[in-house]
Amino acid sequence: MAQLGKASSKKGKPSYVGAIVGVAVVLFLFGIVGWFFLNLRKTGDYFKESIQVHTYLSAQAGKKQIDSLTQYITALPYANRVEYVNKEKAMQKWNTEYDSSWKQILDNNPLPESIDFYVKADHVEKDSLNMLATNLQMTFPGTIASFQFPTETVAKVSKAVKLGAGFFLVAAIILTIIVVFSIDNTIRLAMYSNRFLIKTMQMVGATRGFIAKPINQRAVVNGLIASAIAILLVWLTVILVENLVPDFKLLHDNAGLMVLFLIIIILGVTITLLSTHRAVIKYLRMKLDDLY
Repeated sequence: MAQLGKASSKKGKPSYVGAIVGVAVVLFLFGIVGWFFLNLRKTGDYFKESIQVHTYLSAQAGKKQIDSLTQYITALPYANRVEYVNKEKAMQKWNTEYDSSWKQILDNNPLPESIDFYVKADHVEKDSLNMLATNLQMTFPGTIASFQFPTETVAKVSKAVKLGAGFFLVAAIILTIIVVFSIDNTIRLAMYSNRFLIKTMQMVGATRGFIAKPINQRAVVNGLIASAIAILLVWLTVILVENLVPDFKLLHDNAGLMVLFLIIIILGVTITLLSTHRAVIKYLRMKLDDLY
């Protein structure tokens, strides 16, 4: 029986190599699409978090009120880069972004003081920002003159991100189905070359569990090897693209990549194991004449 097991290992190597390569290629394609999905999400978050919110202060607001409002906004878990902009800073920003020709017409600085900040992507929605404005104005009555953010930009960015995410979600589901069937077919072709060996082991008295166990264990190893190859190829592709297009480095998401790599490993091992086990059981149930 041990000799049969050794023979199985030797005869199975060529087909296993082909199966590993085939599975690795399919998982690599899945990983690339997954990486593009991560980039889309990060791109949407990047644009959302680059939208600045302006809390313009009332001319009657005192320093204590302004400090309290600044501290309150800074403490919000979804507020980023909070900055108090006094009249001098407001004038400098205006002159930098536009021009200083207004000085020829006006003697006094007409620009109001403000507290400017950015909001984390999850809260960049028109309704969320309107609720924030209402909350701030109720909490600090008389301190805030107006609360402004680019409404149309927020709506357009949110809509574009949702459409893109929906498209890639559908594509990911379709691709996952294709991956499952592709890996299953690859494994079945690999196991086809071992069908007589499996049947021979059964005919000399080996139990189903005895036959399936080493093959299943090898399937797990093959799945891990294929996943490792796919992950390495995806990682090298990411590095190459980021070096060729530096802007992609702004979208780099290590946490997202780790999740993607974990999914690749789970897919590679699970589908390889299930497909292998199913093929073994199939050949064990078949009659010898049906194997030809």
